Amino acid sequence: MTDDFTTSPAGSDELPSNDGRRTFMKQASGLLGLALAPPLVSQAERLTAMSKKVEGVTEMRLKVNGTVRTFKAEPRVSLLDALREKLDLTGSKKGCDHGQCGACTVLVDGRRVNSCLMLAVMAQGKEITTVEGLAKGEELHPLQQAFLDHDGFQCGYCTPGQLMSGVACIKEGHAKTDGDVREWMSGNLCRCGAYPNIVAAIREVEKSGFKG
Repeated sequence: MTDDFTTSPAGSDELPSNDGRRTFMKQASGLLGLALAPPLVSQAERLTAMSKKVEGVTEMRLKVNGTVRTFKAEPRVSLLDALREKLDLTGSKKGCDHGQCGACTVLVDGRRVNSCLMLAVMAQGKEITTVEGLAKGEELHPLQQAFLDHDGFQCGYCTPGQLMSGVACIKEGHAKTDGDVREWMSGNLCRCGAYPNIVAAIREVEKSGFKG
């Protein structure tokens, strides 16, 4: 009778063959892996664990586009997530979520901010302007109209951030030349490559004397 080992006479010091040792090690490793594996967590258990985070919510008040809005969220929520998920202001886009693409740019007290990098609690008591706050009713902001006139967007995903950054660029006095615009708008990426048209739109509004 044979098995995975080469049999040896009783009392013999002969070790199992190499093939037998390899088979034994594979079996032992499999059993050890099963013993150490964590128990499976059901979907219900995962949802229950996630729901416990609700216990840490706090009330926040943000003044957005001239209106004070109150909501409850975890203290760690970003300004971007608060705007999109709590206030239904979805104009600001979540691109990289690491402050590298500029799609989430908003103005906080008139200054450009990557809202994905700012905590909502830090923006309390400040004036926040999103792309939804640029137009006055049916009247477009001059830069919005210029983007239309110069085809300053293609897919449109980066456009809200481009607009907010462009408005600030003009107010800061950083739109005097094409080179200035390219430098001071370099934090806003456009994967469609509409940069020349974006520069043209910003320069047109700057030349018109509009200061925001």
